[in-house]
Amino acid sequence: MAQFNNLEALLVQKNTPLSSQRESFLHFYLEERVGVLAPLQHSAEVLNISRKEIVPFFFMPAWVTGVYNLRGEILWVVDLAHLLGLPPCIKQEPRLDFTILVLQVAEAATATKRPQMLGCIIHELESIESCSFCDFCDNQPLTTRYSIPSTFLQGFWTKSDTEALAVLDIKAIFQSLSQIS
Repeated sequence: MAQFNNLEALLVQKNTPLSSQRESFLHFYLEERVGVLAPLQHSAEVLNISRKEIVPFFFMPAWVTGVYNLRGEILWVVDLAHLLGLPPCIKQEPRLDFTILVLQVAEAATATKRPQMLGCIIHELESIESCSFCDFCDNQPLTTRYSIPSTFLQGFWTKSDTEALAVLDIKAIFQSLSQIS
């Protein structure tokens, strides 16, 4: 992350538009054919976790699956598709294991604060894509099947004539968690 910030400062000094710079995104699916992108800088790791290892929490929003012990730290686990208004991943097919994408956002740099982390149940991990923000469009392409609220999106990226991907706003997702703290 620090290397990216140094690069950003260098580009600003040289008057190079940041929007033309390419960034890496993690491409994954929330449903069988609903592909989305998350900035790779916010993707900490991908885990396969048994359903039994997630401790449910009651009296929480329906999209909160529970908590998981990640190397001694409590990791909130949510059904990302359900949070975004799609059919829950948990109910799409009976599974004993979940694919969990661990997202993170960095807090203000202090000695006591760590990055905030969130475990998101996803359908399937696909690949890493490289694109620039100037390639994004605000309007939903006709080729998508999305009903994701725009508050959770940075835009859409058209990968090919047959595939357009929603680009998630990770900070907005973390802000939605204020109702569970």
